[in-house]
Amino acid sequence: MSSLEELFCSVDDFCQQFEPQWHRSLLSHGVKTRVRQRSLCLSEVMTILIGFHQSHYRNFKSYYVHHVCRYWGKAFPKLVSYTRFVDWIPSCLLPLCCYLKSCFGSCTGISFIDATSLKVCHNRRICGHKVFKDIAARAKTSVDWFYGFKLHWVVSEHGELLNVTLTPGNTDDRKPVIDLLSGLSGKVFADRGYVGKALAKQLLETFGIEFFAKPRRNMKNQLMRLNDKLLTRKRAIVETVIDQLKNISQIEHSRHRSPTNCLVNIICGLIAY
Repeated sequence: MSSLEELFCSVDDFCQQFEPQWHRSLLSHGVKTRVRQRSLCLSEVMTILIGFHQSHYRNFKSYYVHHVCRYWGKAFPKLVSYTRFVDWIPSCLLPLCCYLKSCFGSCTGISFIDATSLKVCHNRRICGHKVFKDIAARAKTSVDWFYGFKLHWVVSEHGELLNVTLTPGNTDDRKPVIDLLSGLSGKVFADRGYVGKALAKQLLETFGIEFFAKPRRNMKNQLMRLNDKLLTRKRAIVETVIDQLKNISQIEHSRHRSPTNCLVNIICGLIAY
């Protein structure tokens, strides 16, 4: 876990370069509107949001009221009420997306791709769930049915995030692979959900990527080089990433009241990781 000062400096350095370009690129409708000055700058709001996923708190309100307001008052002397702070969260979505992009690692030539489910409610409440209506979808994993999204990601052999994307829960794992692996090179290892000769051929011809997917149980084993066979065993790193994202960074829970705040929560968890 990084210190508060280290986290804020990293976020503030990014915001100083990002904000001027962002404001210049915003479209105007020709009518002058009043822009109220906030007591907290963008980098301070982003730091508090990311800090939640690096803390031991499981509830953002408890974290803000009992930790930020109590112990970080000197670091953020112009703190506002919890209700006011929550109103600012949606405006941080785009800057957080761009900051996450700047946090991605560099490709080492050996990568691992996988996906995990993100439930937005309990299965018994699917019929009455309205927050993610027409956005989320119901699907089945190897464990059980769920209603929500799928988080697809690529990590290097060192566990660094290289790319991520979010899709409805019923999306085929192979569908976002081309976009996820664009700009990467070398060898990519996946599980049984990514088996497909056409996909492997397309990746080899388009990006020069050697794609290895674990064969299904009803398929014949194919000959592999010993080095590639040993690398497939390093897919245990994927389970480590899932554990950190869900149990430490807390990117999954069923208490969201807004799709935008849900995305902010997921992105902040990925940044914290």
